Amino acid sequence: MDRELLIQKAMKARENAYTPYSGFQVGAALLTDDGQIFTGCNIESASYTPSNCAERTAFFKAVSEGIREFQAIAIVGGPAGREELEICAPCGVCRQVMMEFCDPKTFEIILAKNPKEYQTFTLKELLPLGFGPKDLER
Repeated sequence: MDRELLIQKAMKARENAYTPYSGFQVGAALLTDDGQIFTGCNIESASYTPSNCAERTAFFKAVSEGIREFQAIAIVGGPAGREELEICAPCGVCRQVMMEFCDPKTFEIILAKNPKEYQTFTLKELLPLGFGPKDLER
């Protein structure tokens, strides 16, 4: 896996963020098991609740195209207009969506400031007691 490429794609996706209320732009790049990359940005709404995170945007794009198996996601974020990015961890709702489709022991979450400066976690590290489809098996 080329983490730097994934981070660059997330940085590019961040440019499309629609954040007139928070001014905090996030981009994500999701790597599928077959090597495709789906990107997403955060999209805000004046009524707040219907807003969507970059991570979920990427997942929903991939799932809507029939993809269900994923290797990794790169996430970048920071205030609009600022070139220097911050480590930006996924929210709880996004972690739960990841739990629905990813193996928590192997799925990588790459939190990046830039293509050379990043931290990598497994989903299990960020959601240690996650509830997913296997918990509903009878």
